[in-house]
Amino acid sequence: MHRPIRKAVFPVAGMGTRFLPATKASPKEMLPVVDKPLVQYAAEEAVKAGIEVLIFITGRHKRPIPDHFDKAYELEAELERRGKTKHLREVREILPNGVKCIYIRQCETLGLGHAVACAQPVVGDEPFAVILADDLIDDGEQGCLAQMVERYRRQGGSLLGVERVPKEHTDRYGIVSVSDFRDRLGRLQGIVEKPAPEKAPSNLGVVGRYILSASIFEHLANTRPGAGGEIQLTDAIEQLRRHEAVYAYEFAGRRYDCGDKLGYLQANVDYALKHPELGAAFAEYLRLRGQRVA
Repeated sequence: MHRPIRKAVFPVAGMGTRFLPATKASPKEMLPVVDKPLVQYAAEEAVKAGIEVLIFITGRHKRPIPDHFDKAYELEAELERRGKTKHLREVREILPNGVKCIYIRQCETLGLGHAVACAQPVVGDEPFAVILADDLIDDGEQGCLAQMVERYRRQGGSLLGVERVPKEHTDRYGIVSVSDFRDRLGRLQGIVEKPAPEKAPSNLGVVGRYILSASIFEHLANTRPGAGGEIQLTDAIEQLRRHEAVYAYEFAGRRYDCGDKLGYLQANVDYALKHPELGAAFAEYLRLRGQRVA
């Protein structure tokens, strides 16, 4: 019996420079896709996977994130007074009862590996998940992390969420090499951070979903700054896989890179089209606009 995955780490301390000036005073994780911020989509995905403790690694100017998940007494009282029961329910049900939020300040943004290491006092010796809110993954009802937790229950080990990326874009991802890749799963043989296309071992790129053994903390402690002068989680995972099983899992679903303006816009269009209240009207708007452009 493998230990359950109860905790998820959300590294949210980044500056969001690609979205300036929108992110000058507001965290990029609070950018909305239609009517919910990115960080809420990520939290909902974690809850669907059975996560009980959400650990946010924050930084300066990130106050809106804990405010979003906190109880808003004045807002709730005003909505109740006005009889806006639908909005009141949406505000109260951002997270279900029993899910705990913990916030840890990352005083220096020294890379994803450093952000994950900041969670060690709360994670302890348990296996845990890591979710990057920038990567919005739509697979319908189950959720990407729930897929990975299900795989973890079957064979244990650490898992990296991967997808097939264009060969010319391997320098944007951690790229893995695997053995015996079948049924969307393969054992990790190596991982390299942002290799040039001609040096990439495959086109399987790691995206923002991980299930990691607590042993990763020991390797992070011994990891020196790598690409970009930062402590790379990729480098620690390369050491981890030399000591225990690490798998690459090709999840089902579509990923939107919401750390990129184009990916963010694509997510808004697709999520708007399937929105129960807006979808039909938005589809008609796009149809008419397409006729005008044509």
